[in-house]
Amino acid sequence: MSLSMYQACVPVFVQRLSALAKILDKAAAHAEARKIDPAALLNARLFPDMFPLVRQVQLATDFAKGCAGRLAGVELPRYADEEKSFGELKQRIEKTLAFLKGLSAAQIDGTEDKEITFPIAGTPTTFKGQQYLLHSAMPNFYFHVTTAYAILRHNGVEIGKRDFTASS
Repeated sequence: MSLSMYQACVPVFVQRLSALAKILDKAAAHAEARKIDPAALLNARLFPDMFPLVRQVQLATDFAKGCAGRLAGVELPRYADEEKSFGELKQRIEKTLAFLKGLSAAQIDGTEDKEITFPIAGTPTTFKGQQYLLHSAMPNFYFHVTTAYAILRHNGVEIGKRDFTASS
């Protein structure tokens, strides 16, 4: 049995983003229980030249919706990138999950050789669908989800691998 393009992306994005939403719930509860200003966690970074938690979550949702939407050939939802709370980040994840769940396998399957062109750092870049999914979108998506997890864990939020790998 082969793995389809849809199976390789949409369910994976849905599962990881759902787990990330639950991790954000734990972070909000952690901040409240310990009387920590949520902004301290939302703006936390692993290193000064890295993006803060808020931007990591924004980018994770951007890579998920961007990849699935481009493969499906549909217009991508645009977000203002103005989230300033755990609740707003969770709303962004929910909007992304709704978008992803609205895509069908018929829209994405068979796009292995589809040419996908979009700007990267201002330069139009073209990928074949499978190359884009496996060698660009998916690694970037996992990088930002993992970094969001690591920022929270580093700042004392009691989360573990099971939280990261949780099923939706």
